[in-house]
Amino acid sequence: MRISIVGLGLIGGSMALDLKASGFATEVIGVDISESHCQQALQRNLVDRILPIEQAIDQSELIILAMSVHHIIKTLPQVLDQVESQVVIDVGSTKQLISEAVKDHPKRANYLGTHPMAGTEFSGPQAALKNLFRNKVVIFCDVQESSKSAILIANEVYDCLRMPIVKMTSRQHDKHVAYVSHISHISSFALALTVLKKEKDEQHILNLASGGFDSTVRLAKSNPEMWSSIFVQNSENAIEVLDNYVTQLKKLRKAIESRDLHLLNSIIMEANKIKKIL
Repeated sequence: MRISIVGLGLIGGSMALDLKASGFATEVIGVDISESHCQQALQRNLVDRILPIEQAIDQSELIILAMSVHHIIKTLPQVLDQVESQVVIDVGSTKQLISEAVKDHPKRANYLGTHPMAGTEFSGPQAALKNLFRNKVVIFCDVQESSKSAILIANEVYDCLRMPIVKMTSRQHDKHVAYVSHISHISSFALALTVLKKEKDEQHILNLASGGFDSTVRLAKSNPEMWSSIFVQNSENAIEVLDNYVTQLKKLRKAIESRDLHLLNSIIMEANKIKKIL
């Protein structure tokens, strides 16, 4: 199958690697507004050719939108305007506003919203990895709005990537990922800012950083454009989870301030229950 990938970053590039390696993609056409990303993708053999998006759509059977979500919401209706029998999927981290943007489009059935729950803190074509998606979950959203052909091809794509599929509505998706993904990034950004502010006065503070700090703040290195777009598109759910998070922080602060060893132990034991999930 000839595939076009629009957005040659970590996710798009990693999909290209695995879909080519599996033989599912007989050719991968790359599309990106960054000339340097295009050149890097060619040099790494992530893609076979680079084309403008209009030509790429015409020459493909499947179009994968792998840009930041604010680009997806603008580009998806234009892509659907041009497709005939082609299938379009996106891999964005928010879904409700994207789905609403095309709900009345005459080619809506050609599109399926997907979200592979995989990634790293790095970005760009150089960050692309083989087997990034293996055994991670992919979410299919609003499948009742998509054609059988779109669902079938999306299933084949994620079977090649070795990803189990979970189905939910776009509204459910955005609420759930706010709790399991977006809050992790918010916390990491806030922690990094806290430490950086303190380091201005105490320059050696980062010399004391150990594995716990590294793992907690790792996500603060994530792409600013991508995550600012995610927070804006999913602001209602992000604020809800952030408010709940602040409530928990206040409980911890009160227990620490009062030096209440029993309460602190109780709070931490309650948090330890996450072991049963992870």
